Amino acid sequence: MSSNTPPSRDIKTQGIVLRRTNYGEADRILAIITPEGKMSVMARGVRKPKSRLAGGVEMFTVSEMMVHVGRAELGALTGARMVEHYEGIMKDYNKMMLAGAVLKQVSKASEQVKSEKWFEVTRQTLKGLNGDEVDSKMIEAWAWLNLVRAGGEEINLYRDVQGEKLNADTRYEWDVGEEAFAVRENGGYGADEIKLLRLMVATGLDTIKRVKLRSEMLDKMLKFSQIIARR
Repeated sequence: MSSNTPPSRDIKTQGIVLRRTNYGEADRILAIITPEGKMSVMARGVRKPKSRLAGGVEMFTVSEMMVHVGRAELGALTGARMVEHYEGIMKDYNKMMLAGAVLKQVSKASEQVKSEKWFEVTRQTLKGLNGDEVDSKMIEAWAWLNLVRAGGEEINLYRDVQGEKLNADTRYEWDVGEEAFAVRENGGYGADEIKLLRLMVATGLDTIKRVKLRSEMLDKMLKFSQIIARR
């Protein structure tokens, strides 16, 4: 065996399933996001009726997982225990579609950028969508903004296209090309909107959930986040 071959090891971690692919008669290949990053694992026999792994690999679930990593490209899932299952998402089609879009984006982006933030943003988004106490527009806006930051991109919320500090008495619009706010007499973003955007990228969703917003403000936050996420 080559001295450069990493030794086999068992990893105990928390994981969220991003994608499941049936394999053979009873197995599944899983893409999971963990605090350590994205992993691909084989869950053998998981589709059998009495599989001890089945409950821990449901979609929209945070689970404690044990993964054996060896020389093979795929790790082997040897244990999975459900910690939190966000079943409320499955009861609302729009929430389910949004959750699926977030998982798809995390799966794609985490291939390119390794970050411990992917897991936590995903977990908070699913947890937020599980309940009814927060408008899903707020959760979506928070998710896209924080997924962008998880990928290592900073959002310029402090200086305009000229490099000047944003002024509380000035109105702005977002300049996509310059990736900064530009002064506009009747711009849609002023002190209140910018203050909220700063809060959204600086705090967790549990804090944002306590902010009560008008429908118009929610629409602005969502529109801005979608532009930033280039969706």
